[in-house]
Amino acid sequence: MKISLAIFCMSLSLSSLSFASVKPKVIYGEDNRVDLYETQAIYAELAMSTAAMISGSNLDLETGRYVISGSTLESRGICTEERFADQITPAVCSGFLVGEDLLVTAGHCVTNQSDCDSYRWVFDFATTSANQQDYQVPVNSVYECKEIVERAFGLGVNDDYSLIRLDRKVKDRRVLSFRKSGKISINAELLVIGHPTGLPVKIADGAYVRDASPSAYFTTNLDTFAGNSGSAVFNVDTLKVEGILVRGAQDYAYDGDKNCKVPNVCEMNECDGEDVTRITNIRALKNL
Repeated sequence: MKISLAIFCMSLSLSSLSFASVKPKVIYGEDNRVDLYETQAIYAELAMSTAAMISGSNLDLETGRYVISGSTLESRGICTEERFADQITPAVCSGFLVGEDLLVTAGHCVTNQSDCDSYRWVFDFATTSANQQDYQVPVNSVYECKEIVERAFGLGVNDDYSLIRLDRKVKDRRVLSFRKSGKISINAELLVIGHPTGLPVKIADGAYVRDASPSAYFTTNLDTFAGNSGSAVFNVDTLKVEGILVRGAQDYAYDGDKNCKVPNVCEMNECDGEDVTRITNIRALKNL
């Protein structure tokens, strides 16, 4: 995601959270985002450990399942011909599983216990076929946030993460492997899995580390948007989580001719890049 949150996050009303200085994201080179049914099996398995942060008002409980609702991308002002324009956008942030009942997201996504209590973490929010019209998940795919275990975020603080404990153990999907020491190298190939602009889960590769020198984060050219905040960023070679997507360049620009918004597009080495908090910064994970 990004940290100039205001304009896009507020205009699209993705959340009522206060994201103090958080910006959205952008496309670098080609748009590499794909739906779950379009990706390779190993990435699909990693996506199963990704959760969407969704308000309870967007979840309608029926017999043994939740029906997920939300405004489409198009209804939020994005041009009709843009990718995923007809898909719903209820997710405000992303998160990923690092322990049986532990989930990591961005620090600006879960800022206090009120945020923790107000949202649900929904696994399996995904497009699984080309003609999918609705989104439903089993009851056991939806979790509450029990408590914030560790958090860092604020003006003048480069860290941006929240480690939260879910209301019960997650037993039907893998706990993701993550880096515990050292640093990723510049030009290392990357993959991100999350919920750009609140959409069903998207997988995007074809990116790399542009700057590995900052101590608390590294900069990439991942194709990410508001809603991707909290997404796991993987090293393609190891498939281990290297960090948490937290901020980047502005996502969308207004097209006056079309009277709607289109994604910003930058060359691979242009624009500000997308910043990723190093997962090694989370102290509570060092002994897991």
